[in-house]
Amino acid sequence: MSNRTFRVTVRGVFDSLTAEQRAELLAHADEHDVLRSAFTAEGHLTYDVAARAAFTFRFLDSGEEEEDILPASERAEAAARAWLAERGYGYKNLRSSAEDLSQAPLGKRQRREAAKKGI
Repeated sequence: MSNRTFRVTVRGVFDSLTAEQRAELLAHADEHDVLRSAFTAEGHLTYDVAARAAFTFRFLDSGEEEEDILPASERAEAAARAWLAERGYGYKNLRSSAEDLSQAPLGKRQRREAAKKGI
């Protein structure tokens, strides 16, 4: 069996933040800038509460079968909920999308390399 890599994106909107919570998020905004975003096993959070209340978590997970993508999505949503709850941040409209990288189309450079190798 092959090991599959999944990218899971969990999106939502902060809801009913207190002034203190908003200030805390703004104080840490540089760490959560979209330009620093990455898919990680522990999840990486990006937001810009100065512009809007939306946030995105990016998770990296893996599985053996194509069907393992659903549990990976569920784990990612649970981790996002736990992170938000641990800090007392309200949220709404939490939803996730996942991509199996083994099913992703090759980019131009990857196609060229595959052609050179005769794959």
